[in-house]
Amino acid sequence: MRAFHGQMSDNQPIRRSLPEKQKQLRDLKETLAAMKSHTSPALRESVRKRIAQLEAEITAAPLLKPTRKPAANPRAGGDARRPARPVRPR
Repeated sequence: MRAFHGQMSDNQPIRRSLPEKQKQLRDLKETLAAMKSHTSPALRESVRKRIAQLEAEITAAPLLKPTRKPAANPRAGGDARRPARPVRPR
């Protein structure tokens, strides 16, 4: 069965919010601490690498967050140039 565009199986990275990244970071740190001494060095290194990536993303997150003002909606508060029209029932 073929995947449609935008489906999770499109081999795209999963986008996570900041709280989800913080939770994943906590989980990975706990996993690294709970690893036994006989755990493969490659697995330890991959977990450390992912922890470093998440820490970099979390520290950069406030810098990347847009600080936009919401756009003014002319219909929400009424437009001073044009009087509001009454709504006709149907």
